[in-house]
This record gives sequence, C-alpha cells and structure tokens, in this order.
Amino acid sequence: MIVAGDQQLLKQINRMALVRQLCSEPGMSRAGLSETVGLTKSTVSLLVRELMDEGWLTESALRTTGALGRRATPLHLDGGRLALLGADLGIDALRIVATNLLGEVLAERELAYADAQDAAACIAQTAQALIQLSASAELAGRTMLGAGVGLPGAVDEATGLLHIAPHLGWRNIDVTGLLRDGLAGSALAALPLFAQNEANVAALAEVEFSGQHGADPLIYVSIGYGVGAGIIVNGRLLTGLYGFAGEVGHTILQQGGPPCSCGRRGCADALIGLQAMLDTVYGKQAPSTPEQLQQLVTAADAGDGPALQAVQAAGRHLGVLLNNLWVAFDPMCIVLGGAALRLGDHLVTPARQVLHDYASATSLTAPVIRTPQFGANTIAIGGAAMARHYLMRPFAEHGLGTA
Repeated sequence: MIVAGDQQLLKQINRMALVRQLCSEPGMSRAGLSETVGLTKSTVSLLVRELMDEGWLTESALRTTGALGRRATPLHLDGGRLALLGADLGIDALRIVATNLLGEVLAERELAYADAQDAAACIAQTAQALIQLSASAELAGRTMLGAGVGLPGAVDEATGLLHIAPHLGWRNIDVTGLLRDGLAGSALAALPLFAQNEANVAALAEVEFSGQHGADPLIYVSIGYGVGAGIIVNGRLLTGLYGFAGEVGHTILQQGGPPCSCGRRGCADALIGLQAMLDTVYGKQAPSTPEQLQQLVTAADAGDGPALQAVQAAGRHLGVLLNNLWVAFDPMCIVLGGAALRLGDHLVTPARQVLHDYASATSLTAPVIRTPQFGANTIAIGGAAMARHYLMRPFAEHGLGTA
C-alpha cells in the first residue's frame, strides 16, 4: 500500500527528474520530457506547471517541430526567481555567495573571522552573514532554496559532523546543528542545509554549474596547506563509508619520506601541501600565514633558487599523485584548485610533465588537467551547487535537509 508520504516523495522525485533532464538538455518540450523521462504527457504538463509557478522552470518562444505544423514550447531552468546560498569556511576568511539555479553569482561577501580558532563563533558568524545576504537588495524578490557549506576537513555527510579541520584546530564540530541554531528565528530557519569537505563541494560546482558535458568521472584536487580531492562518478559524489573518501593527502607517494601530521611518512600532504613547501623554504614553524604564502609566490616569481626548487619538487610529486588518481578512477577530467594554484606554472608545469611522461610510457592519453572555472569563489559556489545537487535528488541519502 502506498501511503501519503510515499506519494509525495514519488511526486518530488518525478518533479526533480524533469528539472535534472532540463539541466542536461535545456530547451526540451513537454512532449520531449514525457518521452525521455517516461512519464505520461498529462503528468509532465501538471508537474511542469507547478515547477513554473514555483520558479524552477520558464518557457521560451514557441518553435515549429516540423511535424504537421505542431509547435513546441522549449523549457529551461528559470534563473530569475530562486536563489541558492553557499559558504566557504576557509582557513583565513569566510566567503559567502548567492547564485541562481544556473550558478550565476547574484551576490557575494568576504568577511574576516573574529576568532578563527573558535568554531562555534565562526559558524554563528556564517549564519548571520547568510541571513544578511538573503535580505540584501541583490536578492530582493527571490526565494531561498537551500544552503551548502564547504569545510577544510573531513565531514560525515549523514550528520554534518566535521571530524577534523587540522589547520583550524577544529575537531568533532556539529556544523549543521550550530548553523541551524544560528538561523533560528530568521527567514532561513527551515532552510535545507548541507555540509561537505571543500574539495567535494568544489567538484560539485564543476559538475553542476560548468555547463560542460562529458566530464564525468571528474576529480577535483584541492591543494592548500594540505591536499584533498572531490570525486564525481556517474553524477554522484563519492564520499565513502564515513565521509573520508578523497582524503588523498594521506596517500603515500614516497616510502620513508618526510613525516606527515597524521603520523605516517611520505604522504602527499607532506610532499605537496603548502605547509610542506613553506617549511622547506623558511623552516618549520607555527601554522603559516597568508603573508608567508605571498612571500613564497613572490620569491618563486623572482626566480629565487630555494623557493623554485621547493615548488617544482612539490609539482613533480603532484604529477605522481595525478597519475595515481588517473589509474584508480580513469577520469575524463582532473581539476586543480586551492591556494597553491597561486604558484601557477612553477607548480603545475612539473606536474603536467611527470603525468605526460607516465602517459607516454604506456601510450595512453592522460585525462584533461585544468583549473577551476569559478576562481576565488569556487568553494562557496560549490556550496550552492551542493544544495542544488541534493535538492534535485530527493532520494539521495544525504541525511540533512530541513529541520
């Protein structure tokens, strides 16, 4: 027997199946959707009308199909009435954005933390920033659909618990619970919330909002003070049993190599991460600052020997990591992002060369290697993309949703 709750879920699954199809093939007609998705024409017409009323879909000008003069009405995602919120809780600052359904940025803000070591205060600040952004003039008249948060650490997707953000010193933080507390009493109190590792949300930005097809499987490699990866396979984020999938910073690239913060030796973090590069050039010290990163970038650009040697060595190790990800996942594309990309070709060219050499040895074609499409906003836009991703997949076991 189908109960009311099951019927509502089935209806929402069908609604979002139509939306996802139009994400992949904008401009389809109702008849085309009916044939492709497998729903009756009357059902599609009813669902499309609801979605148009709510601001998900819009129509464009009629077009002639050529079949006995019948005219079809192309359907598209509506970029004008709904909004998605995204937040990047970075190591150095908080960045938030609002996008429309197409991933176009409507508003953005960057704020310094009052105290980066105080997780609860930072998350409360994030909640207030989202409330203020949603009430801003840039978003006037729009309905907020959901919010996603990218975090610099391992996240349990089912609970929103941040296990550890080593470069912030945060451990076992209930991010979504604290965020929900911060939104209580506001217009966003019941907003669906989603949280994930920063590399995962950046990968979702590339898949959901890039407008590219044929880029799946896709791997996003984030190179900051540590190294992580977001992995998309068959349109879904690979998170693993406890949310640790993609923690490639702790894959071993050099047996007996330099010690890593995790206790192993020769990890990617200890060979590629910015902290490792800065320690090599300037000596081991407390967690490095943005000013020291700028110092390294300036030195490498000026041709400083020790700086260039450290960055290029990290680049060669990055090439080994890219090869390992290639043979493990056979991706169409690997996107390189994170703060280390400020080092530019000094880092990336050696990595490309190593990967090219491995590919040449096997007479195979290596995957495309490119940089993110969204610049400094990649993770924040990824938060918005994550909200869209899960809202359009109501059957997904993400476990968060509304309060």
